[in-house]
Order: sequence, then structure tokens, then C-alpha cells
Amino acid sequence: SVHSDCSEFLFPFLAGDITQKGYEKKRSKLIGAYLPQPPRVDQALPQERRTPVTPSSSSRYHRRRSSGSRDERYRSDVHTEAVQAALAKHKERKMAVPMPSKRRSLVVQTSMDAYTPPDTSSGSEDEGSVQGDSQGTPTSSQGSINMEHWISQAIHGSTTSTTSSSSTQSGGSGAAHRLADVMAQTHIENHSAPPDVTTYTSEHSIQVERPQGSTASRTAPKYGNAELMETGDGVPVSSRVSAKIQQLVNTLKRPKRPPLREFFVDDFEELLEVQQPDPNQPKPEGAQMLAMRGEQLGVVTNWPPSLEAALQRWGTISPKAPCLTTMDTNGKPLYILTYGKLWTRSMKVAYNILHKLGTKQEPMVRPGDRVALVFPNNDPAAFMVAFYGCLLAEVVPVPIEVPLTRKDAGSQQIGFLLGSCGVTVALTSDACHKGLPKSPTGEIPQFKGWPKLLWFVTESKHLSKPPRDWFPHIKDANNDTAYIEYKTCKDGSVLGVTVTRIALLTHCQALTQACGYTEAETIVNVLDFKKDVGLWHGILTSVMNMMHVISIPYSLMKVNPLSWIQKVCQYKAKVACVKSRDMHWALVAHRDQRDINLSSLRMLIVADGANPWSISSCDAFLNVFQSKGLRQEVICPCASSPEALTVAIRRPTDDSNQPPGRGVLSMHGLTYGVIRVDSEEKLSVLTVQDVGLVMPGAIMCSVKPDGVPQLCRTDEIGELCVCAIATGTSYYGLSGMTKNTFEVFPMTSSGAPISEYPFIRTGLLGFVGPGGLVFVVGKMDGLMVVSGRRHNADDIVATALAVEPMKFVYRGRIAVFSVTVLHDERIVIVAEQRPDSTEEDSFQWMSRVLQAIDSIHQVGVYCLALVPANTLPKTPLGGIHLSETKQLFLEGSLHPCNVLMCPHTCVTNLPKPRQKQPEIGPASVMVGNLVSGKRIAQASGRDLGQIEDNDQARKFLFLSEVLQWRAQTTPDHVLYTLLNCRGTIANSLTCVQLHKRAEKIAVMLMERGHLQDGDHVALVYPPGIDLIAAFYGCLYAGCVPITVRPPHPQNIATTLPTVKMIVEVSRSACLMTTQLICKLLRSREAAAAVDVRTWPPILDTDDLPKKRPAQIYKPSNPDTLAYLDFSVSTTGMLAGVKMSHAATSAFCRSIKLQCELYPSREVAICLDPYCGLGFVLWCLCSVYSGHQSILIPPSELETNPALWLLAVSQYKVRDTFCSYSVMELCTKGLGSQTESLKARGLDLSRVRTCVVVAEERPRIALTQSFSKLFKDLGLHPRAVSTSFGCRVNLAICLQGTSGPDPTTVYVDMRALRHDRVRLVERGSPHSLPLMESGKILPGVRIIIANPETKGPLGDSHLGEIWVHSAHNASGYFTIYGDESLQSDHFNSRLSFGDTQTVWARTGYLGFLRRTELTDANGERHDALYVVGALDEAMELRGMRYHPIDIETSVIRAHKSVTECAVFTWTNLLVVVVELDGSEQEALDLVPLVTNVVLEEHYLIVGVVVVVDIGVIPINSRGEKQRMHLRDGFLADQLDPIYVAYNM
Repeated sequence: SVHSDCSEFLFPFLAGDITQKGYEKKRSKLIGAYLPQPPRVDQALPQERRTPVTPSSSSRYHRRRSSGSRDERYRSDVHTEAVQAALAKHKERKMAVPMPSKRRSLVVQTSMDAYTPPDTSSGSEDEGSVQGDSQGTPTSSQGSINMEHWISQAIHGSTTSTTSSSSTQSGGSGAAHRLADVMAQTHIENHSAPPDVTTYTSEHSIQVERPQGSTASRTAPKYGNAELMETGDGVPVSSRVSAKIQQLVNTLKRPKRPPLREFFVDDFEELLEVQQPDPNQPKPEGAQMLAMRGEQLGVVTNWPPSLEAALQRWGTISPKAPCLTTMDTNGKPLYILTYGKLWTRSMKVAYNILHKLGTKQEPMVRPGDRVALVFPNNDPAAFMVAFYGCLLAEVVPVPIEVPLTRKDAGSQQIGFLLGSCGVTVALTSDACHKGLPKSPTGEIPQFKGWPKLLWFVTESKHLSKPPRDWFPHIKDANNDTAYIEYKTCKDGSVLGVTVTRIALLTHCQALTQACGYTEAETIVNVLDFKKDVGLWHGILTSVMNMMHVISIPYSLMKVNPLSWIQKVCQYKAKVACVKSRDMHWALVAHRDQRDINLSSLRMLIVADGANPWSISSCDAFLNVFQSKGLRQEVICPCASSPEALTVAIRRPTDDSNQPPGRGVLSMHGLTYGVIRVDSEEKLSVLTVQDVGLVMPGAIMCSVKPDGVPQLCRTDEIGELCVCAIATGTSYYGLSGMTKNTFEVFPMTSSGAPISEYPFIRTGLLGFVGPGGLVFVVGKMDGLMVVSGRRHNADDIVATALAVEPMKFVYRGRIAVFSVTVLHDERIVIVAEQRPDSTEEDSFQWMSRVLQAIDSIHQVGVYCLALVPANTLPKTPLGGIHLSETKQLFLEGSLHPCNVLMCPHTCVTNLPKPRQKQPEIGPASVMVGNLVSGKRIAQASGRDLGQIEDNDQARKFLFLSEVLQWRAQTTPDHVLYTLLNCRGTIANSLTCVQLHKRAEKIAVMLMERGHLQDGDHVALVYPPGIDLIAAFYGCLYAGCVPITVRPPHPQNIATTLPTVKMIVEVSRSACLMTTQLICKLLRSREAAAAVDVRTWPPILDTDDLPKKRPAQIYKPSNPDTLAYLDFSVSTTGMLAGVKMSHAATSAFCRSIKLQCELYPSREVAICLDPYCGLGFVLWCLCSVYSGHQSILIPPSELETNPALWLLAVSQYKVRDTFCSYSVMELCTKGLGSQTESLKARGLDLSRVRTCVVVAEERPRIALTQSFSKLFKDLGLHPRAVSTSFGCRVNLAICLQGTSGPDPTTVYVDMRALRHDRVRLVERGSPHSLPLMESGKILPGVRIIIANPETKGPLGDSHLGEIWVHSAHNASGYFTIYGDESLQSDHFNSRLSFGDTQTVWARTGYLGFLRRTELTDANGERHDALYVVGALDEAMELRGMRYHPIDIETSVIRAHKSVTECAVFTWTNLLVVVVELDGSEQEALDLVPLVTNVVLEEHYLIVGVVVVVDIGVIPINSRGEKQRMHLRDGFLADQLDPIYVAYNM
């Protein structure tokens, strides 16, 4: 119970009440939120809600506090009022922040996480035992008891949780109110176009009008049934998602801060704005400061010559004098260490270290060596003995924390410090040694990053007695290192500050003089005795003055926070060393105890007095305890740093009339490093107290924090620097860093150094005020420079904590740091959320925090994240481990349960949106190209007329004739072989078999189908032989075939409508298929998906007539229709193109020539045979060229991924064709199996071309990883290439057998956005590799034209690819989905230059580049690079982005992102990512995705949607169907894990 008590009291807030009554209370509160309420400005809760409902014994430490549970460290009533006022001001302009949506499983999970408040202990305080978080999450069996309450609480009575996809929260209350407000108050003036939220300049921003007084007449929300709304372009949408996006758009349209005018060039024409100094910013005006000297360090005759000498003196003349009293967790004295015992035991330790480790000849430790001191925080006596033992043995102690587990936060860096100090021995206590983690053999494992250590226990009973004649060598203090104190830097690295023996002694003397210590005084120490103030006062200075230290362990403070005050009374202590936290805890726990009397205290040292927010604790503490004899002048804040030791300390005075110094400074001035006593703006001020005067014997000045160490002016904030003997001297083993910190020579404005002695940087920011008082306003480590202004992390924390109501997050568990994104620091806030707060509450608190920080600090927060209770990494004394938290955030393993990103508000340095220039006229372009010597970008494949080849098939005009000819001349030649999933032959067709089968099908069409020539027939077949036979059957009957992918039996509902649509759009008179599919089409599932009665007649080709047709149909004209090719484009459009007989034959001939196909060849094809080049290769080419096609249905690879490659190897195939999905399947599915495949005899060395059939930019990463992976199996990397085709021409490029290898160029991605091509070196920033899409086919001509003006472009210019060839399609049959697709796709002419040729427009952007290589016909080779489809490209900020580029960046951002798709909606960029991992990782992705898109593309992501694997729809060619995805998202059909709306 002790453990839970302390946790309870540590965070005095409602820890939740799981009783029935509590449940009712919660329920009524939640339902109450649905009822209309008058708007309240003050959100403070009624007092009674605040009393903790805890049955535990800790209740005696609670008292009702009207101010709510606050962390007094950061408490300042003025500040709280300021924050409330700022928020009230904001409330008038009502911000509307769309709430993120979260999947229910995620909501319940995070709320059920744990009911224990964060346990800030760490085993090193718990009596050396390794407990850590022993009572973390309840196990499922315990958890299930309250499951009902939990779930009802997590879903908080939401009625709209019927659909699994809806976010449980959005049905909620407050969001609805907020939404209704926004919707009521905003009307968009411009209905024609979606509002452009991407313009950042004020002249473009649409002013939002608000009808007056609309907030008062609040309507009850109609949100549960999603009231109808219009999107920006006037489309009515009734979906929750659209509503939120609309809300986001409205919020983002508010005018931003004034635009900035200046830019800096980011090594290219995309200019990033650079923050210009504000002309009205405050500038320092004072005179140059003078260095401040402390008082003389007085020399007292009986001061010892060294600390060891002092120990020897007291140990021999007053051995009975108490030196240190330790306490157990009940507050009873556990042990009293006297000076006599300290002296004898330290000698024993010294002797054993030097003589009992290693051998006589080879001792392990010699004087001057470093040893680690590993002691728990509740055992100061053992530590003290070991520390002095080291001093006596002249070895250097390095005190560190007890490592609890093998991977403590920061433990690795400590290991690095030990390694660099050459530590081989660790001294520790018995209890601690027992508590360390052990391996099964009982050895202590090596901690991560630690050197190999010998653990040596220093308890007396384990040590041998030194011989009588042995005596330690006690010298006067010299410049040898006395000890090394560790220091954790901002980035998490750990440095060792070396302190020499003379510095150690001088520091003790200076403290004795400043604090007025006298012999045998009693001092109570609550601080960590291993370092800093606790070590200097409680271990070192105390011994010099023979004082008695009462040491209060942290574990006792957690159980009884008043313990230190009770010990002061009990021992009538003169001095106490505390942190403001200890004062705050005492206040919280204090109930009018009668027996408290603090009049014995002459000095209360506040160790963290340098934290500007400690003043509130000091004031509050004085207020309460003044009646108990505490005098104001007793409170002595001090400032210290690991490098400069004590920097300044307030002296205890007897004069109570002299009030301490205070300054009320303008926060705005501070951000510019200027001191302005605030008068006009009371909202944002920082009240600071002095930390007293400079130390005796020291000189202090302040210098500019960055650049040359120049003295500050009197009204300027700088880094405090100290020159004294009593300081650290170096960072151990790091000479460069030492020079920058320990050897600073401050200069006057004229450049002259102010002293010949070096100063030391303290790491503290402040100034020396009137009367020589030192004021500290922050630490260098906490400094965040955001767009030229300096903000202190502590100040931001204080503002966040002042936001009421504080019941959603844990006080004191808030981390603030900055991350660099797009050339500036961005502020990130991470807080621990309490398990009993609802999403809605937390979200509201988050939005208020953002507003408060914006009002008070005038700075935007980039990201605010809430994590479950107890999950932030801790420092050994329970604070937050900042650098580790930042590390987790950046690597995406923080696992927050709530995230709010505000890139729209923070990122103000984006490049200006591009303004489109008016185009130059055609004539001037021609002249321009001629003058600059640019050649027009055009290229062609080999000329068909000049190729001599003995192509027998050429003499036939029609493919049907070629088949008849082959059936007569080579009847038994096998044309097709179909493989099954085991790789065995399932079916094959010879020329004559195919001919005979086609004849029977023709009869069936004419007799059973009663079809005329020219009728359209839909062929619905699985990939195989039947499809081919049916196709030629149609040709024999004079019908026009359309191949259609059959519906998927497991997914009829979504696949059947597409089949139906193609059948309807193609106006098919009849449908041919197999018996199996016939049954499927008539099944009950099919009837549910489409109306079965509307199908045309269905013919089943498994049952064919036995007769031959009277004659085989011969078309009258080669330009008549041969077949229709239907395909769904990636933008979700169904387009059918017409292929004439002439085009079909020309196509086959072109491929035959390019790939050198003839009857003795074998080609393996692993493609879908329904459209484009895939269909042509599967069905047509073998008949034309006579080669054998080995057909491998891609679906078979799902059960046997090696099928395709094994077939290629087994049949010794030289040419093979596949799709990207097949290649991806092989790369992912066979990655680990290359060895076993090699053993099975897989050999790919005969492959000379492996072509990926595609209609997109080559996926260079995939082809490269495929080549790399199968290189060991003999695959030649040059064999892998891609083809390129599109709707107007099914194959424009194909690598083929002859001609140079495909080339790769690197282009600048930023230039590409401006439609320019700029070639760069490989590996340069923003470079994008583009691979040539194979060679241009024979008979094909290409030109690059400007898509807007239709003028020809020059070499290496980006434009639309236009194509002219005999196998162009002859037009769209019909386009379903967009009637406006112009006919000029098939017959366009250039606006100038060659205006005669008729071209087809591919709709793809690309460029041609003449290379140094030569073609097969000796010409210089022109390479075609495809960049992307115009339909897919997104116009954002006036620039053109290709989705694939953004997606590639996003997939790289985190290991759990398996796939990504982006699209735009009302000018917001929406990023959908598939998560491969636990749902807890979903929210980690939001900041990472936002960062990477900002860094690499200068775009702000509007919405991040995290979904399960397989949600992003992909078509058979392996292309993402982004528009389907968009429609699914807007219709709320994706069931996302998380949706984040970036502000």
C-alpha cells in the first residue's frame, strides 16, 4: 500500500471512482454535455469534484484546495489568471478544431491502460530492490471485472457507435456543439471553387463573416444524423469525414499572421522564406555591463589543507560526533554514521581498493584511476564511506545512478561515460548488489553500452582490515582530479565534469563563508547526495565543518512529504537543502499540524532557485509556514550548474527588513533577449526572484549566448559566465568541448578580453540586476529558437499547466522540446494523460493549451501529444527523461494516445505559392529554341518500311487468317501452355486445336446466340486457354470481343458491379464464360449485388456444338473493329478503346520485331490477360509470330510465389513478361528463400529480357531490389526493364532484345514541381531517379508537347507525351465516368511546327533526352522518361506534385508504414498510410508523416489517415486506385484506425 499511497499523494487529483455511484456520476456528467448549456468562460470545476475519492490511508495528506491540484513548481496565480484571460479572449473568436477519429478498440485500450498514476519511483530509491513499476497495468482477469464501466466510459454514452467505422468520439457532445457553431457562423463567399487553404498570404485569404450574436442562440446539435453540409465547391455531403474536413478548411481560412516578404534560396529556385527581424522588436539599449566581483574569500586559520585532512582531524579528535543520520521509509532513524566510523571505514575501503583488487604485481586500481560509485538513493552512508575511501586512496570516484534494467533511459550514455573514463571497477553496497539484474549463472550482465566492470561491495564485513603500519597518504589539496560528476546534455549524451582537489576544497570554503556554516550545525538534506547541491552541502562541506546531516531519502518523501519538515523540528536543524518540488509537496500534504516549528531554520537552501518558476513555490511555502516560525529571509534560492558548481546563492541575513529582489519581465522582450520591466501587457510576464550574490572569490559576467563571447548590455539577457577556482575544469576526455565551455574569454564591444583568466559558461541564462543580485531566467538547454525568437521550455510548460481544468493530464509529467523541421525549430509538447479522462476532454484541453501558448508566447505549437499514464521515460529521480522522449518521438516509438499537429499555424517559411506565368507565343518559342540551339524533343522507333524480314504473317491483313494459315502449315506446333500452381502443365493448345475450338465457338455464337457480325461479346474468363479460344471464336464469327475479368468469388459485392458496368457500357449482346462462372453469375450473392435479370444472354463454352461453321467470317476492311479494350484507370475511370484489325496486326508485328519472336522461341507470361499489352501478349502475339507462350496466371503465385521464376528456369526461357504486382510478390515472398531455390536448381542466367508491363513511371526501387535479390540465381541486372503503354496506345516502349540498356537519370524534384527538368548528380538533395521506359517500338513516333498550348517542346523539357503510330487505338468506345474526355486524345495537331501529323495524347508527362548511346540502326539513342499521369498529378500551391513522390517519402518515414496513398480534397493534402504493427503505433505516424512531407515536398499535410493493411485499393496492374480510396474515405467507409486533422 505504501507504493500506492505515495503515488496517490504525488498527484493529488481524482484517481477515478469505479463504484456504482461514481459510475452514475460520470454518466450524468457525460449525458449532461449533450444538453444545451449557456457558454461558460471559466472552466474551473466545482470544488467538491476535486477531492480525491480514494479509500487509501494517504487521504490524510489531502486537503481541499480551491485552486485545484497544481504543480507548485510552476504555480503562479498571476500566470494562471493571465492564461485564463487569454483563453477567454480566444473564446470570443471561437476556434474550431476538428476532433480526430479513433477506432473503438484504440479508445478502449488507452483508457483501460492503467489506473495507477505514474509511478515516478525507480528502484534505486526503493531500498535497493528492483521494483520499478511493479504495479503497472492490471492483468486481463483483474481488468475484466470493471470492463462494463470502462467500456461505457470509453464510449461515453455515445449513441452513434453503431457503424464499426465511425469514430466513437465524433458522435460525442462538445465536438458537435463546436461544429454546429462553426457551421452556423461561416459561410463561404466563393461557391464556385474550393477555398484554397494553401495560400499563406493575407491578400488571398477569404475573410470569414460571422453573424453577430450567433453564439448565444446555440442550436442543439444535429450531428448524430450528420446534418447536410456543402463542401467548398458546393457539393452537398452528408458524411462525418467531410464535415470535419470542411471544419478544418474553415479554420484554416482564417487570416494568418502577416506574410513575410524575404526569402533565402534553398540551393534552387524554390525559395524558402527566411524570418526577417521585426522592425518594432525591442533592442537592448543599456550600457555595457561590468563584471561583478564576489566578496573576498576569507582565510580562516583552522581551515583544513584538504578535505581528507578535515576527515582525519574530526575522525580522530571527535570520533563520536554524528556525521550522517539515515532514515527508513517510516521516518525512523535507520543508522547514525559518526566521524570516527566514517574515518576508519573510508581507510578500510581505500586499502582494499588499492591492495585487494588484482594481484600484488598487477593491481587493478592505481592512484589516479577512475572507479564508478553505484549506490541507491536511500543509502547515503555507504556512498559517503566509498566516496571518502576513494579520496583517501587517491582514485577518482564517478558517482552514477543504479541501473535498473538492461535498457534504462539514458543508461547507455552513462555506459559511454564510464567507458571513456576507463572505469573497470564499480563500488556498490550489498543491498544494491543483490538487487541488480542477474543472469541465470548469477553474474551481473553487461548493461547496454557499458564497459566490462568488476563489482566490488564496500560493506565493512566484506573487507580485509588494513595492516597496522598502513596509512593513507594525506596531502594538501592540489590540481589532481578529486571526482567526476556526470551531466546529461540536451541531446541525451552524458559528459563527466572533472573537479580538482583544490577546486573541491575552495568550493567547500566558499560555501562555508556564503552560508555561514559553523561547527556541529545540523543540516537536513532532501536532495540527491550523488551530485550537485546535495553532494556539495550534504557530503563535502558538511565534513569540512564537522556538521551533522540528516538525509531524507526520496522513498520516504513519497510516503510522507512532510518528513523533512518534521526532521527540521525534531533535530532543530539550522539548515535544510530542498528543491521547490519538496516545498510544493509539503504544502499539498500539510494540514494544520500543531507541533511544527520552523524557527530553528536560519537557512532554507532552494537548490533549483534558478528555475524562474520556483518563486511561486517559495511564496506559497512562506505564506503557509510563516505562522510556524519560518522567516522570509531564511529562504535562500541558489543557482548551480555541473560545470561552474555553485554560481550564486542568497545569503542568510538577520535583517528581515531587506526584501528579496524580484523582477516582473515582459515575456515578449525575453524572446528577443531583452529585459523590459513589463507594464502594458499583463498577460505575458515572467516573475523572477534573485538567486543572491556572486560566490566569494568569484567574478561573474554575462555574454551573448551565441557567437563570440561578447559582454551583454545591462538590459540584455545572456549566458552567465564565472571565473573562480571553485569550478569544474574540463569535460573528461573531450578537449574540444572543454575549450568551448571552460576556456571562454569574454570580450568588450571593442574586442578586448576583460580578463587574462578564462571564464566558464554556466549554461544559465540571466542578468546581473541592481545591487549585484543575480537573476536567472532559464537554462541554455531549455532554449528553443523558433523563427529568430528564443523561448524557454520551462515557460511553455508553465503556460500549459496554467490551463484549467487540469484533470486530464498529470502535472509534472509534461515534456517540452523542439525538433528541427524545414530549417526551423518546432515546439513539441508531450504530456501523460490520466486514464479516466475521455477523448473529448483531453482533446478540449489540448486545443486550449494551443490557444494559451499562442496568446502568451506568440508562438505556435507544432505538435501536442498525450501518452498513456506512466509511459514516458524517467530519470532516476522520477523526472521526465527529455532527450529520450524526444528520441522516441522522432523514431516513432512514443505510442501516444492523442496527437494534435498544427503545422498550418507554425510553418510560416514555406516557399511562395507559384504564380503561373502567361505562356509565350508559339513563334517566339520556335525562335527561342533555334537561337539556343535546342532540338525539338521528338524520337521514333525503327521505320517499319525499311526492315527486311521474312515475316510470313505480314501477307495477311487479319489475325483470323494468320491462325487458319498456321493451322494448315504447322498444325501440331504448340502455341500455348498453361501452368497450374504446382508448375505442371494444366492445358496446352496447338495451332490446329485452337483453330478447331474457335470454329465451334463461332458456330455457337451464330446458332445459339443468334448474333450478327459486328455484335459485341463479353468474354468473362479466368486467365487461361478458354479465353484465347473464345477470342478467336468471336473473330471467326465476325463478332467484336471484350475481355472482362470475372468477379472474385470471395468478393462478389464489390467485383461484380464492375463486370456488369463493362458489359453494359460495351453494349455487349451476349456474354460467354465457363460453366463455373455461369453458376456464380446466377448465384444468390450475385443477385444481392446486381439485378440478374438485366444480364444479356449467357453462353457456356464448356458445352460446345460438334459442327464447323459454313464459312469463316472475313472482314471487308482492315479499319473495322477487331476488339474493344476496357480498363479502369487509376483515377477510377472506365475507358474502352477501339482496336481495328489493322492496328492489331501492326501491334503484333511491332512486338515481334522488337523482341525477335519466331516459332522456335518460348516466352513466359505472368500477366493479367484483360487489357493493354498484357492481353496482346497473352492472346495475340503467339498466333502472329508463332512462338510458344507459357502462360502463368498471376493469381497462382499467391499460393506458390516461386511458380513464375521456376517456370522461367525450367523452360530455359529467354524472354519473360510480368507485372509490378508479380515482381513485388516475388521480392517480398521469396526474399529469404534464394538459397533453397538455388538448391532446387533455379537458374535465371538464360533470361535476356524480363519486362514489367506497366502504364506508369518505372518503379525503380522495386526493379532494383528484384535484380539485386535474384542476382545470385544468375539473373543479369541488365535484363530487367519496363514497358510503357496507355489508353491511346497500348505499348509505346518495350525494351526488346537489341539496342542499348535502359539508362537512369537523376532529376531535381523541386524543378519537376515547376514542370521543369533539371538533371542533378546521384545522391544530391531532392534528387529523384528516373529510369527510361524501354525502347520505342518500331513504327512509333513520339513528340513532347506543352499540354496547355500544344506547342512542341525542346529536348529535356517536361511536357505531355504525344504518340503517332499504326497501332494507335482508333478512339474511345465510350467513357464511363467523364463524358467530357475530348476526342482530341486521338487526333491532336501541334499548334505550330509540324501541324500536319495527327497525334494521340497519352495524358502522361515525360521528357525525351538524347543520350551518347547508339541505337541498333546506328543513330544516337533518344531515351523517353515517363514522369506521371496528368490525371493523377495534384496541383498544390500552384505546383504540380505526383502522388508517388510523396508516397515514397512517407513509406520511408517509419518501418511500420507498408503502403501509402495520397490525394487532395478541397485543396487539403490527405495522406492514407497502411500500418503494419499494433494499433498503438498508429499515432506515432502522424508527426513523422507530417515532418517528411514538409521537409521533402514543402507541403503541409491536412489529414493523416491510418488504416489496416490492404485497405488501399490496388488494381490488377498493381496501381493504386487513389480516387476509389478518396471516395471511400469521404463516405466514411474505410474503418480507419485513426484520423488526424492537422491544424
